[in-house]
Amino acid sequence: MATNNDTPDDSPFRVHSRREIVSLLSSMMDRNQLLSLLIKGGSESVITSILDVDDGQDYVVIDAAPSATLNDHILQSNRIGFEALYNNIRITFTVTQAKQHMFQGRPAFKVQIPESLVRLQRREYFRIATPIAKPLRCTFRVDNPDGTFTTVVTLLNNISAGGVGLTDEKKVLDTTLGRIYDNCQIEMTDNTVVTVKLQVRDCKELKLASGKTVNRFGCEFIDIPRAILAAIQRFITKLEREQNAKASGML
Repeated sequence: MATNNDTPDDSPFRVHSRREIVSLLSSMMDRNQLLSLLIKGGSESVITSILDVDDGQDYVVIDAAPSATLNDHILQSNRIGFEALYNNIRITFTVTQAKQHMFQGRPAFKVQIPESLVRLQRREYFRIATPIAKPLRCTFRVDNPDGTFTTVVTLLNNISAGGVGLTDEKKVLDTTLGRIYDNCQIEMTDNTVVTVKLQVRDCKELKLASGKTVNRFGCEFIDIPRAILAAIQRFITKLEREQNAKASGML
């Protein structure tokens, strides 16, 4: 079976029951739940879905990517992550490899059923994407050795009550893990700006379709005041309602 070690210190949220894992994957298949398939530490990803779950043969069939190059990268990868938001619960698991497979006449991948998966229902783990049509920004104030400071503007990709995902298009910010930035200003869609302290927890270089490379950051809130956290949670709820309304055709 495949193994899953992508989320440390998560024992209360990790599911090891084979029956429950198969049931959850089958339910996601029945509802045509979309998943993010991630390789190379998340620097390459594609949206896919589960086509079949075979408990007896110990495999899951996943829809292939539309790109032949990306499919080759998936086949060459020895660590493949999956992530989905299912019924407002974040589901994650990893497998060690994928094999080429044909399913009902269409290209697909076959992976082993994971030994475990993670179900995170706590609100702080629920990340929501920010609007693409009207991008929001997170502005950093970077202190210089001479006592002055430089302003660096990044794009806000997603937000949770635990932190944010950012894109530094000019690759200016220090990518050192653990680096803490004070006085970071985050825009929200209701014209509110909150000031937070952010710590770099992850950084990957991402190559865009245009050929340009950018740095994609994952940052955690540090010592966030309750009033600001409450404002961020209200913002997340607002985004979720708007996205649900659009999905249902109400907007």
